[in-house]
Amino acid sequence: MLDEEALINGCIRGERAMQRALYERFSRKMLVVCMRYSKGRQEAEDILQDSFIKVFDHIRNFRRECPLEGWIRRIVVNTALNHNRSKLYLYPALDLEDVETTVDENLTLADIHFEELLALVQQLAPRYQIVFNLFAIEGYSHKEIAAMLDISEGTSKSQYARARVILQQMIAEKQKVNYERFK
Repeated sequence: MLDEEALINGCIRGERAMQRALYERFSRKMLVVCMRYSKGRQEAEDILQDSFIKVFDHIRNFRRECPLEGWIRRIVVNTALNHNRSKLYLYPALDLEDVETTVDENLTLADIHFEELLALVQQLAPRYQIVFNLFAIEGYSHKEIAAMLDISEGTSKSQYARARVILQQMIAEKQKVNYERFK
């Protein structure tokens, strides 16, 4: 297996074999990231392709101050955000006061497989899906999300809260259906 330095330098020189090796090393992980920001595999693959084009176009600017995977992930997330930016304005934003936050604290994720949870996240409206992913999965603060999406910090918080409630309701419904099936 090639080390990262060799991959980076080969990609900077435009060597196709090194580009292929870099893609093969990181594409599966990055496809999972793309899936969280898309409504289906085809859309995720489009985002992934656009992301790697950007990676190869800008790898000469990689300063090696962070892990290569983190740099690539940032490009993937930004590409996904840009891909979804036009969809964000199709759905109304809710203020925090409008969000019903009653949730069942007894819900468990033990019976939910990753693919099932991903499918539930993909059912969220784009605004909720993106904010949920940025906050809960990627670890951005609401202040950072607000700057990235050009929304207020309160809107970011309310969209995250609403996404959580919707996901919890979907999980509760799924568990109820599964319970009824095995009665």
